[in-house]
Amino acid sequence: MSDLPLRSQLAVALGKTAARMSRLAGKGDGSVIGGRIGLRLDPELLTRLAKDRKLVLVSATNGKTTTTRLITSAMTPLGEIATNAFGANMPTGHVSALASAPDARYGVLECDEKYVPMVLKETGANVVALMNLSRDQMDRAAEIWLLAGKWRRALEASPESHVVANCDDPLVTWGAATARSVTWVAAGQHWREDSWCCPECGGPLDRQGTEEDSDWRCRQCHFARPKPDWVLRGDHVLGPDGRAVPLSDVQLPGRANRSNAAIALAVVAQFGVPPEQALPLLAQVRSVAGRYTTVEHQGRALRLLLSKNPAGWLEAFDVLAPAPGPVALSINAQGPDGRDTSWLWDVDYRILRGRPVWATGERRVDLAARLEAADVQFTVVDDIEQAVLAVPPGQLDVIANYTAFQDIRTRYGRVV
Repeated sequence: MSDLPLRSQLAVALGKTAARMSRLAGKGDGSVIGGRIGLRLDPELLTRLAKDRKLVLVSATNGKTTTTRLITSAMTPLGEIATNAFGANMPTGHVSALASAPDARYGVLECDEKYVPMVLKETGANVVALMNLSRDQMDRAAEIWLLAGKWRRALEASPESHVVANCDDPLVTWGAATARSVTWVAAGQHWREDSWCCPECGGPLDRQGTEEDSDWRCRQCHFARPKPDWVLRGDHVLGPDGRAVPLSDVQLPGRANRSNAAIALAVVAQFGVPPEQALPLLAQVRSVAGRYTTVEHQGRALRLLLSKNPAGWLEAFDVLAPAPGPVALSINAQGPDGRDTSWLWDVDYRILRGRPVWATGERRVDLAARLEAADVQFTVVDDIEQAVLAVPPGQLDVIANYTAFQDIRTRYGRVV
């Protein structure tokens, strides 16, 4: 930190002070306001803080917070790791993360999809992990084909950066294809509704095999799935040497987290951390910023699941307690959620038939209309507490989008 110019040192100090005051005032962890003040005083602060560090950028529509945590845990044998553990995934959060760990030689930064080009240019990240792209908050985020195109241009202009990319997602493959050096991971693609057309020519994509052993290629041009270096197959990952690495000890539930673990193993291998050393460290991660946390409240065990878009809801359904376990759904439409809730109609809620279901949140009426169309029996409540108390003592799965999730997490217990 002492190598920074005086202006940058002042920016860091004032940013930390602002972050501390934000925490004391109960306004959050202070990552955003601290980074915002730092960048206002020194617009080049991110570049200065990134200098001489080995950095990983992690980006995707879904799973980037979890994968960032997994990578960070697996890299701990290398020493202190700077990371934005609480999900502040724009440059303000990156500044705060790096400023908070001035002596860390390594950094793992979750990065919002549309900020990848900017952050890559300013940090020169050594490794970029790209996992999936699907529709998300279309009222405030770019169309996903445009995002993939921006990734292509950014990676073409960053020849020193190595990319770890999910080759089962055609849009991610297209976005990563211009990188000079790529490790391809067959991490699976469970939501396919946004990738039926070739991003190269617009022709139809032909798919073969199952979700866990698939192949795809364009019917009209050369674009096709690359040969993977790492392959997720059931509860194992096949590494480049052909050895099967078991994921049975990974504590985070569901197929999406097996995909996240496969990406994490491929990333840390770039830094010399072998799977046998990384796996016990991945197994230490049991909750990520409240996701998958179980909290106790008046005899009920509430398991908190975050879902922000159709692909995320599909993965949340994958880890629900067996039917007829009860489910509470909460939807808001504030700025961080996106104001447009029309995406609810892209989610197949029929899987909830036969369960007790409660609908709440600011947009509970929108949610109720969608559930009724899916012929799901439900009860609308004004507050999540009404749903919790309506359930007999036992387990309740709670699925919520971003601000609704944070509200519920704050009310019933914040476990990192």
